Amino acid sequence: MLKKQQIAQRIAKEVKNGQYINLGIGIPTLVANYIPEDLEIVLQSENGLLGIGPFPTEEQIDPDLINAGKQTITMVKGSVLFNSAESFAMIRGGHVHLTILGAMEVSENGDIANWKIPGKMVKGMGGAMDLVASAENIIVAMQHCSKSGESKLLKSCSLPITGIRCVKKIVTDLAVLEVDPEGGFILKERAPGVSVEEIKSKTEGKLIVKGEIPEMEF
Repeated sequence: MLKKQQIAQRIAKEVKNGQYINLGIGIPTLVANYIPEDLEIVLQSENGLLGIGPFPTEEQIDPDLINAGKQTITMVKGSVLFNSAESFAMIRGGHVHLTILGAMEVSENGDIANWKIPGKMVKGMGGAMDLVASAENIIVAMQHCSKSGESKLLKSCSLPITGIRCVKKIVTDLAVLEVDPEGGFILKERAPGVSVEEIKSKTEGKLIVKGEIPEMEF
């Protein structure tokens, strides 16, 4: 199974030149460390930052520069800071091409639940609902199963929904999957050493397997 850094590294291959990208809290923030140097992209954070760089070294840490997950970050040349209202105007205006975010559950229809577990204290949904409703493309970075071994790729979400029919692609510690518009998870790649049978056994939702499934490349 992949480590969190490897999930982020694989997702970085989905990034295209010229995109404006929002990285959600958790695994998605690690994607910033793996963006190919030959690509010109702009990372956006909903707390008011355009132009995020890789995570800082000890010498680079500035406690005043943080992302939406309150992690310290660096800024690239040409970066700008602004207020939250302007940030959400960018998001709601459709100016973010790609959103990469974590999830607690994803359904075979592309629904996502990632902001609340009933009975547990949460700080709020942050910008997730705006992002999944507005971005052109949504990629989810997540563990395939919960800590108890239950599948997180489901027929339908059991937790409060963040967005409906919005997820396009999912990268887990076991596989890369695309959401079929007609319903189902299309298996595109498997993690090194992981069999198709194992992925099937750990996917509650409909799994679509077409031909030979290659191993991921990084």
